[in-house]
Amino acid sequence: MQKPKQKRSIERIKKILDASNDLLEESNIESLTIAKISMFAGLKRTSTYKFFETPDEIKSALIKRYLEDCNQYLKSNLSQNPEADYMLCLKECVILIIEFYRNNPGAQKLLLENTVSPPMPSSDLYEIAETIQMHIEQSIGLPSMFNKSGVFLVVTQIIVSILSLDVKETTKLTEVGLNEAVRAANAYLLSCIATPA
Repeated sequence: MQKPKQKRSIERIKKILDASNDLLEESNIESLTIAKISMFAGLKRTSTYKFFETPDEIKSALIKRYLEDCNQYLKSNLSQNPEADYMLCLKECVILIIEFYRNNPGAQKLLLENTVSPPMPSSDLYEIAETIQMHIEQSIGLPSMFNKSGVFLVVTQIIVSILSLDVKETTKLTEVGLNEAVRAANAYLLSCIATPA
């Protein structure tokens, strides 16, 4: 979908995505139909179809929004901790990601509780990965390593995958999921640091 330039179009898209989020919070992913979203948004179906041809297009836009919001939440709440090690820095990141999902049930339903279709775009995950990388570099530093951005993309994918598994297994985000996400992400990060390029 191309980004609209007219103020009215931007407001309509926001209204559609807000309604989709509200619908998700009340119901489930199957409820994201053009008809229901249009009704929730107070728009005619034709107005919704003007911007989104299918529910998957709306889900894609929501996924992008949720990942951008999650990244912004991380950036706003991470604190430098020079006394920390890699595991503590990663734990702070995972705790904040969990807080974001707990505070945004629509995001949790769309991104963690189900197999994400359409999938999360790597470009948006890269932004979260970059935030995690910068947090660790600013707090305790990182030795030089091959393809840092690729390493942190995998770290981010590990965290999201384990949190998703946690929700699917237990229907909520748990301490076990937190600890496993931190442990696995830290193990992967340390293996990349230990491996000579």
